[in-house]
Amino acid sequence: MANVEKMIAETFLEMAQGLESGSYGKRPKIALTGMGSEHGEENAMEAALMAAKDGVDVYYIGSLEAEGVTTVKVADDEEGHKKMEEMLANGEVDGAVTMHFPFPIGVSTVGRVVTPAKGREMFVANTTGTSSADRIEGMIKNTIYGIIAAKTCGIANPTVGILNVDGARQTEKALKELQEHGYDITFAESARADGGCVMRGNDVLQGTPDIMVTDSLTGNIMVKMLSSAATGGSFEATGYGYGPGIGEGYEQLVMIVSRASGAPVIAGAIRYAAQLVRNKVFEVAKAEFAAAKKAGLK
Repeated sequence: MANVEKMIAETFLEMAQGLESGSYGKRPKIALTGMGSEHGEENAMEAALMAAKDGVDVYYIGSLEAEGVTTVKVADDEEGHKKMEEMLANGEVDGAVTMHFPFPIGVSTVGRVVTPAKGREMFVANTTGTSSADRIEGMIKNTIYGIIAAKTCGIANPTVGILNVDGARQTEKALKELQEHGYDITFAESARADGGCVMRGNDVLQGTPDIMVTDSLTGNIMVKMLSSAATGGSFEATGYGYGPGIGEGYEQLVMIVSRASGAPVIAGAIRYAAQLVRNKVFEVAKAEFAAAKKAGLK
């Protein structure tokens, strides 16, 4: 009887929170490490409060407190990281947003930006971490990771463009072989007159593809430039940060922002994490890896 009453109470609480935030269903629990920012702890707490208004239970790991956010007190950044990892391991939170994390080889992050020319969102695959020690293999995997992130965020048939960097043509060839063997991938067409799925700088600014595939170092620079272009570079003001670590068999949701990320970007990263939780990113990943392997991905 007590369990039934608890379920009823939780249901009514979720309904009340949904009416307040406009977001229904179980609220994702996302941790945020607040120490270490170049803009101070207050910047991170501001982000936590912004995201909490959108139906996310934010667990702020740091020294500040505020109504609407659960604070987990720690003395410094090192203790904060240990606490974050502990909360993830224990299942106390569904995911975490932090400024650095030692992802294993094979796992890298899919950033999400707002492009300046037309205000289109674009996923950048990838931005931190190492998908593979081999550059071409890494960019092929980055493509799969980008598709996973985009599909989980509601784009049923995302378009893929390959940035014109070293290895772009080899990556194109390999991806088209996967396509020929049954892997469902849709290539974008460059906005430049010569078209094709290899993207130029114009395509970056316009957000031509849903997913821009590149190596993680180039992707990292791309996110930094697009998110802080209007501020002079020291304050990342737009977008969703450097994204979640994705890799085959990896089921820990850790999102990356930078020390230069402003409150709007950190709040965006928390919302990005919540979207991935609500739409079951790990289930999407399993299905996508299975489809790619069936088509010959090694």
